[in-house]
Amino acid sequence: MPVRHFLGLDDLSESELRQLMARAIALKASLRKGKPEQFMQGKTVTLIFEKSSTRTRVSFEACIAQSGGSSIFLGPAESHLSRGESIEDTARVLSRMADLVIMRTGPHERLERMAEAASIPVINGLSDFNHPCQILADLQTFLEHRGDISGRKVAWIGDGNNVCHSWMNAARLLGFDLCIATPKQHAPDKEMVLRCRHHVILTQNPNEAACDADLVLTDTWSSMGHEQEAETRKETFRGYCVDESIMETAARDALFMHCLPAYRGHEVTKGVIDGPQSVVWDEAENRLHAQKALIEFLMSVN
Repeated sequence: MPVRHFLGLDDLSESELRQLMARAIALKASLRKGKPEQFMQGKTVTLIFEKSSTRTRVSFEACIAQSGGSSIFLGPAESHLSRGESIEDTARVLSRMADLVIMRTGPHERLERMAEAASIPVINGLSDFNHPCQILADLQTFLEHRGDISGRKVAWIGDGNNVCHSWMNAARLLGFDLCIATPKQHAPDKEMVLRCRHHVILTQNPNEAACDADLVLTDTWSSMGHEQEAETRKETFRGYCVDESIMETAARDALFMHCLPAYRGHEVTKGVIDGPQSVVWDEAENRLHAQKALIEFLMSVN
């Protein structure tokens, strides 16, 4: 039987995705009662992080510890991958010693190679192409605050990046409309747009995207790997800052989300991210609970 991995939302069916969200909410409730569920007793997880991280690393290490498991962190200089060992050899060795691998990397094909060679589940902790664990938390957050996202309108304003790609997959799986406003040269991947075309609308107008939206999303304009373009991007994205006037065009009870880190005064104003419509701190916390549900699911099907 093939190993089930989680490299993108496409690795889940709609029913499995909904199951994960419900389970994440239940696991959150258990933790708040002081009774975290111990489904990882005797299990070891290896975290291979070739890119820096705050929320992804802390949330995974915390959820593993709270669930009774142990984790081994390998940063950029702490594995032989940095010295030329192949991903395939690394995957084969880790499969003999650990129960699951979480990998945070650049090129998505590195994750695919790890999953192809591993005989244990591999989770995508972020790649240049997508960031599906973030969207699990985002969807959980919307469900907690507003209920089912199906049939709703979601606005993405800013860079058509890896997080945007995962939101496109979510729109296709769960049946909501995603209106994406980006500068023309920073639109999302064309193949992704084609695949999700029945649920995705592209525009260069942030107000058009936000009009009557139930949820407004943004992200930093310079994702990891694009820091050298930061000054140029500030000019390119001028007008794409999610401010109070953009939020006023959204639905009256619209939520605002940002996967963080945030740069106030650039992609979002302080008044929006720290305002009453923002749920970014719930969203950040839910990385912990959604990833617990994901790990439990992968352990149950493998």
